[in-house]
Amino acid sequence: MRPAPSQPADISRLRDVRTRSISPENFTGAKGGGGRATEGTGASCARELGPGWKISPSVDIAPHQIFELAAVDEAAVITHIWLTTHRDHWRTLVVRAYWDGCDEPAIEVPLGDFFANGWGTFAQVSSQMIAANPHGGFNSYWPMPFSRSARLTLENLSDEAATVYYQITYETGGDVSGLAYLHAQYRRSNPLPERETHPILVDIQGRGHYVGTYLAWGVNSPGWWGEGEIKFYLDGDKQQPDGSFPTIAGTGTEDYFGGAWNFDVPGRGYTEYNTPYLGMPQVLRPDGLYRSQQRFGLYRWHIADPIHFDEDLSVDIQALGWMSGHRYRPLRDDIASTAWFYLDRPRANRPESLAADALEIAGEPMDPLT
Repeated sequence: MRPAPSQPADISRLRDVRTRSISPENFTGAKGGGGRATEGTGASCARELGPGWKISPSVDIAPHQIFELAAVDEAAVITHIWLTTHRDHWRTLVVRAYWDGCDEPAIEVPLGDFFANGWGTFAQVSSQMIAANPHGGFNSYWPMPFSRSARLTLENLSDEAATVYYQITYETGGDVSGLAYLHAQYRRSNPLPERETHPILVDIQGRGHYVGTYLAWGVNSPGWWGEGEIKFYLDGDKQQPDGSFPTIAGTGTEDYFGGAWNFDVPGRGYTEYNTPYLGMPQVLRPDGLYRSQQRFGLYRWHIADPIHFDEDLSVDIQALGWMSGHRYRPLRDDIASTAWFYLDRPRANRPESLAADALEIAGEPMDPLT
């Protein structure tokens, strides 16, 4: 089986696969199984129309419960995920994916961060792999192959029920050999410890390639914040006598995300942008009251330029500004990262499971004073 066509020339090619889709209108994705519900969140609205008329468009996930979005028990490739819920839940719902019966998730990320909306405030994202459309229509086009089974869940960490609409489309049939498993990991440093780097990935073992970074970056001091370099430690770099030197070192945060000169367009200041592979779709400016710090959302998809590794991978990023005498100032910012990578196995070294307090965003509606 090949992943879905990625080039215009491929779209006309006939392929020996079948398309299935899981949603609240067809929880199993079964052929001919859609729209058969007789009860659901839309039953009252459809009471005069009956079955087939949007009786089950969504699900309600109770507080502190885990809901199974999808279970597939055959070789397949997930090609598209669409999902929406109220923005209050973007940091309190955690999406997880388990491949081929593994008991640990390969994907474990807060919902909003997975869709490049980590601050609980909508940002339009117009990229090849992630699209976030008004008002919180979240789309993923990351191919997610597996050889035997897949299980996707949402955990509600909050004290309030969450209504979720979703559709997960996948292709079955064919050969998935040679296709790696998609992983996504979230880490947050809040604040970043003094003179330390923010870990994006730590000691990933195996063969694979790194394909994406999203940062929700909260600035905790005045001045420019993006002089820090991102570094990729590949295939034994960490095991060298002085394991602090990577194979790939960037030249600055704005450089890594394809921008330049502080993202500062004369007369406009920080300027949002979206492109197929990189962008800064979100700049949240202080409101003079509860939102007292600047916040940024940035993405970088390594689709045309994946970072390949044969044995192991670690990734980190510095937080640097400026101080007197044209010297770098190490910063103690609020940095939340989501990293995407493909790996030859469904399990990888990962951070501790996420907790609601560690995900909370100061100054948002969850604050009792707002």
